Amino acid sequence: MLFSRFSGKSLIALGALLLSMQIVSMQAQALTIGDAAPDFTLKNQQGTNLNLAEQRGEIVLINFWASWCGPCRKEMPVLQKLQDKYQDLGVQVWGVNVEQENQAGKDFLADLDLSFSIFFDQTNSLSKTYQVEAMPTTVMIDRNGKVRFVFQGYQDGYEKKYASAIKQLIRE
Repeated sequence: MLFSRFSGKSLIALGALLLSMQIVSMQAQALTIGDAAPDFTLKNQQGTNLNLAEQRGEIVLINFWASWCGPCRKEMPVLQKLQDKYQDLGVQVWGVNVEQENQAGKDFLADLDLSFSIFFDQTNSLSKTYQVEAMPTTVMIDRNGKVRFVFQGYQDGYEKKYASAIKQLIRE
């Protein structure tokens, strides 16, 4: 065996070193607040291609969600309220379904009255680019196209955090 010459303590130390290297590597690749948001173009549910870079001057909330996600179901009406309240001030909400089969996502949406753009990222390329690790994940992008806030998960009360972040971005 390759590691037969190492003592138990040495193997533990080696494992800890490898784990810490992996964590540092993952952190180095993380979506960084203040960096330019990765550009993309997707077709929304209405059939319109939307490009993130073309939204400069607007604040864009990108919400990554899945039909199997209970917190996503609770969050969707909150996102709609934010869209309704702030769209006249230059705020857009974009929902990105991350499932490879989009029928479950369409069924999920059938019960909801949403007017914001919904996209289907069937290849998960966008969620990989944005390093989505939790469902839901909401990324807020400022008028200059920079990532300003990332919220992972959703719990009751997050709407206050979202509204506070949006108000901060509107004031800038």
